Amino acid sequence: MEYISLDTIKYYKECNALIQPLGYQLIELRITPQKTQYKILAVVGWKTGSAPADGAGIGVNDCAKAHRLIEPRLETLLGTENIYMEVTSPGMERNIKNAAEFALFTGLAARVWDAQVSDWVSGTIVSSDETAITLNIPDAGEQTIPYDRIAKAKLVHV
Repeated sequence: MEYISLDTIKYYKECNALIQPLGYQLIELRITPQKTQYKILAVVGWKTGSAPADGAGIGVNDCAKAHRLIEPRLETLLGTENIYMEVTSPGMERNIKNAAEFALFTGLAARVWDAQVSDWVSGTIVSSDETAITLNIPDAGEQTIPYDRIAKAKLVHV
């Protein structure tokens, strides 16, 4: 699995800074130029420590708030109002595409396909950095797995 720092994604920092005061964080930002417009996908989740006590996920109203903040900024940055933008939550069982996302989901359950053991390894995300993830695995304790051994990964709803 590849690690691409979120801050290196074009316009990520500008958009994330807008929604963080509301308790959200930008998990993914994809901007795809098309013939006459830009197609934008923004995935928004709770900032660490900001999730409601009842464990509620990101809802439609949360996505709408983020959309209202991000869209005008991207229109300015891209120099056009001709954009199609979709804002979504990460979902209960998100496929993790970029190893940098692990840091955003610290404390949540995940499973990774470890190519070295040719099997899924499940546990709670304890920490992650630019090279590896540390999972707390039930009955086995903490285990650090380098990203180059991870073929795929996803969050697990428990």
